[in-house]
Amino acid sequence: MLQAILDGLSALSSGVLHLASNGGPNLVMLTIAGIMFYLAIAKDVEPLLLLPIAFGCFLANLPFSEVMDTGGVLKTMYDFGIGNELFPLLIFVGIGSMTDFSPLLAEPKLLLFGAAGQLGIFATLLLALFLLPFVPGIDPSQIKATAVSIASIGACDGPTVIYVSNLFAGLGRIDPAMVGALAVAAYSYMALVPIIQPPIMRLMTTEKERAVKMPTVKGTVSKTALIAFPLVVTLITGLIAPKGLPLMGMIMLGNFMKVTGAVPRLAKASENEIANIATLFLGLAIGGTMAGAQFLKMQTLLVFSLGLVAIIIDTVGGLLLGKLWYLLSGGKMNPLIGAAGISAYPMAARLVQNEGQRWNKQNFLLMHAMGANTGGQVGSVMAAAIMLSVLKGLGIIP
Repeated sequence: MLQAILDGLSALSSGVLHLASNGGPNLVMLTIAGIMFYLAIAKDVEPLLLLPIAFGCFLANLPFSEVMDTGGVLKTMYDFGIGNELFPLLIFVGIGSMTDFSPLLAEPKLLLFGAAGQLGIFATLLLALFLLPFVPGIDPSQIKATAVSIASIGACDGPTVIYVSNLFAGLGRIDPAMVGALAVAAYSYMALVPIIQPPIMRLMTTEKERAVKMPTVKGTVSKTALIAFPLVVTLITGLIAPKGLPLMGMIMLGNFMKVTGAVPRLAKASENEIANIATLFLGLAIGGTMAGAQFLKMQTLLVFSLGLVAIIIDTVGGLLLGKLWYLLSGGKMNPLIGAAGISAYPMAARLVQNEGQRWNKQNFLLMHAMGANTGGQVGSVMAAAIMLSVLKGLGIIP
């Protein structure tokens, strides 16, 4: 018994000495894990994913941790569900089952906002392609795939970012250590949308434009249309961007199960149990990739900087289309609707509703904004699918 206690104290002292002498990067990451714990618990910032990511980061940066070694618990999770992109795709099934496309189908023209809201992806892609050659430590052969991975943060859709970046990591096209940075950046900025978007809305629109009252959405969407929509979108994706078919197919599968009403147990399980379990394991596995020595690089700073640029340009793109639409409609379109054309569903739509009512108490923009927001959900996945297909065409990925 005494020997066991002495062995334990020896191991403890060894761990403390290791952190003190060689654990600078690990201490930084343990601090970052603490900040993520605080945001998830005290500030309710994307807690479903941020908390397990933080705990995975915490485990991976403890002295002599073996959780990411071969056979380690987090490495096993990573190989099982991240290395083959399974967990992000399961989460997409859940997202599809939670998404209501009725507002979009009631006003199909709002899909244009979903397209405009992806401007940040392509603008950031060009910016990343320009900047990455100047960043030390990046393999020149990995620049294009790394740029696409960073640009995908502009989709404002965490599972899309994880799917795309991990696909490239598995093919050796990006540094695997970047997957964690990309995931944390994506979910951090998704959580910060309520802080990032309102100032941009007010800067780019006038008080008169923000006060425009939109008419109530008229008409109902038939069940036939709701059932046909996921099938048509999946078909179109398969024809024009087949490399992204797993992404679009899974989100539309979830929605198809929901709208048909034929498999309520499967739809409920996808929305709840399956999505929750996949989110837990995905978060832990991603956090496990955040070991200090691999995470703290110049590339990480670039990821967070360009990720913020992508979200800002997304919002600007949607608002620019909204202002143009306002002019063409003779002042009947509230340009704030454009800010909902991102994939932060339904957060962005609620922000538009709140901002509109701030300037006109009789303004009810929610259903219009929900249409643009669901358009952004489809648009973000389609944008990622197109980029993947283009890279395949260029021979950068098989």
